[in-house]
Amino acid sequence: MIKRNFLTRVLAVLAVAGFTACGGADKAENKTEEDVLQYVDPFIGTGFHGHTFPGAVVPFGMVQLSPDTHIMGWDASSGYHYDDSLIYGFSHTHLSGTGIGDMGDVLVLPYTGEIKEKMTSAFDKKTESATPGYYQVTLGDYGVKAELTATTRAGVHRYSYPKGENRRVMFDVSHVLQPNWGHKNSKNTFEIVDDQTIRGLRKSKGWASEHYVYFYAKFEEPFIVLKTKLDGKDYEEDKGEGEAVTLYLDFGKSDKPVVAKVAISPVSEAGAERNLTAEVKDFDFDRVRKEAVRTWDSALSKMRIKTSDTEAKKSFYTALYHSMMAPMVYGDVDGQYRGMDLKVHQTDKFTNYTVFSLWDTFRALHPLMTIIEPERSAEWTESLMLKYEEGGMLPKWPLAGNYTGTMVGYPAISVIADNMAKGLVKLDSKKVLEASLTSAEYNPEKISHLADRMVARVMPRHNYFINKIGYSPADSIGGSVSYGLEHAYYDWCVARICEIVGDKEGQARFDKRAKGYKNYYDPSVGFMRGKNADGSWKTPFSPNYSDHSNGDYIEGNAWQWSWFVPHDVEGYIELMGGPEKFTAKLDELFTTTAKVEGEHASGDITGLIGQYAHGNEPSHHIPYMYNYAGKAWKAQERVDQILKEMYKPTPAGIRGNEDCGQMSAWYVLSSAGFYQVSPGDPTYALGRPLFDEVTFRIKGGEFKVTAENNSSDNKYVQSVTLDGKTLDKPFFKHSDIKAGSELHFVMGPAPKK
Repeated sequence: MIKRNFLTRVLAVLAVAGFTACGGADKAENKTEEDVLQYVDPFIGTGFHGHTFPGAVVPFGMVQLSPDTHIMGWDASSGYHYDDSLIYGFSHTHLSGTGIGDMGDVLVLPYTGEIKEKMTSAFDKKTESATPGYYQVTLGDYGVKAELTATTRAGVHRYSYPKGENRRVMFDVSHVLQPNWGHKNSKNTFEIVDDQTIRGLRKSKGWASEHYVYFYAKFEEPFIVLKTKLDGKDYEEDKGEGEAVTLYLDFGKSDKPVVAKVAISPVSEAGAERNLTAEVKDFDFDRVRKEAVRTWDSALSKMRIKTSDTEAKKSFYTALYHSMMAPMVYGDVDGQYRGMDLKVHQTDKFTNYTVFSLWDTFRALHPLMTIIEPERSAEWTESLMLKYEEGGMLPKWPLAGNYTGTMVGYPAISVIADNMAKGLVKLDSKKVLEASLTSAEYNPEKISHLADRMVARVMPRHNYFINKIGYSPADSIGGSVSYGLEHAYYDWCVARICEIVGDKEGQARFDKRAKGYKNYYDPSVGFMRGKNADGSWKTPFSPNYSDHSNGDYIEGNAWQWSWFVPHDVEGYIELMGGPEKFTAKLDELFTTTAKVEGEHASGDITGLIGQYAHGNEPSHHIPYMYNYAGKAWKAQERVDQILKEMYKPTPAGIRGNEDCGQMSAWYVLSSAGFYQVSPGDPTYALGRPLFDEVTFRIKGGEFKVTAENNSSDNKYVQSVTLDGKTLDKPFFKHSDIKAGSELHFVMGPAPKK
């Protein structure tokens, strides 16, 4: 074990630069644009059940270096909750806004004094602050100021200690989020390479059943090892393996901060070292922070708004920031990554990604990125297809090379269809059809190699029933209505793919299957409801009833799910008896009692306006359905209400799980004045623009959305022009978003009916 006398240490001099609370101090000189980073508040969404984290990250980065304050239960999903007052330490990977936790890999905690049985620290919220790419807090128990910043694949720590105290660090390889949910370590290794370097592996089992995180940690100064704990016992060697590994390091007394840089890799220790060498060449914390700020400034400059409402600026730019947390890079600087077969692969064609919360993000996050990040959006689509080739199945919720099978249907097909429809990507016709059919059919033998990796959730039996009898029977399988409605939409997406590649037979077949939503509509009650295998309706029935895990509706009830027909709103209007009846029912959704029934009602039903639940994704397209019934003014009214009531620039300001950017992307698009109801159809429905001007910086120039006579009271659209030509209907095409074009709204205080 490496032990050194304090007097033999080589001390280096670090110039510690001061920073203001906002990112403006890091901006380039002579910049004339407004510093929008000052409006980003990473604490928005860290309260209530938003499940975001405030730590240091760059756009779509593999490292999210953030404090862990909450490790048990649902609100530990990101490792942080705003109401907490205790810090366990700072770990390098986190999920943003999810309803299940994972990661929390490689925890570091600076401390002074002796090793305690429970190594944590209280902290005062007044000492805590965060801006894009930077986080700081003072640990109350030790008086240590902790600062964090990050690159794509590495995190950098700077710890400033009280004068006269021994500078110590706990390095915990085995830290676990949500251990009460069965998350645990399966194999951890460490090696003290020299008196400044530690490398190893954390292999864990949680939401991802087999998760590999290799690390390479380098400290600016030499350390001595005070103690190593391996599986609960003192350990004297420089190298070891076990389930629980914690090292306690001492850097002696000095006025210098302790600076550490830690890179991770899904592939190997050598990969982590290469990542560190490539991205953090020295120990200049301030330089890395400035680079992170520049990266965020470039990313957020893809959109600009004009408004005098400072609170709205905070909501908008923070939403845009949160939309860039995921999908995240999942590979090394040399192109190596771990694939869906959990084997190591090499690519030099594009970057591999993980954390696709597809059931959430196909609705708004991915459509937004087709506008402001088209190249990255195409890369994500290629990444999804690559996952099919590696694992034999398009993923629903891929996490670190694992099929989690989480949520409903096969939503990857929506992202693929939308990118193809918008001309952003050209895929091999044979492969994309094969991938589509594998998702739409029921053939478990094809993915028998995934038998121990949640195959039942990756390819649920709903596919079998839909193929056999045309619908998902409520007395045979759970979540029947949700799966049935979503499968109808995904089948429609398959039809669009068939249309694009010229498969007319496949197009006709899947267009027919896309009408399957009609099997669940009961005109006698006016709702989508469970139908048994013999064709009878499941009883008893209440549209307000919810059972989170065992009912006919996933994370919702009949009120919320009865509107999931995004691909055929006109057909659904006809099925319901015409525009007036459709509109009356839609009105009732927003005005009926907000009471939710059921002993095991879903906790995801949040952000209620009547029974409209903005806190969960199935409701997100609903306000725009008024457009299809000739009542666009009602869409404007509801969108205005949702923008103002469901989004606040406070920790509890997001009224449900943020879900990897989906809640935020809804705000970004809707505040700009439009939304894509049915990804796969490159058409946007108009709403109510919140700002006087929104600029999209796209290839070749700018696309502007302007609003004349805009104000809080003037929420109704009087007229809309696109490049000076009046729009007769409240829709426009993705192809209309081009450099030099302008979508111009004229607003007023009364609806134009």
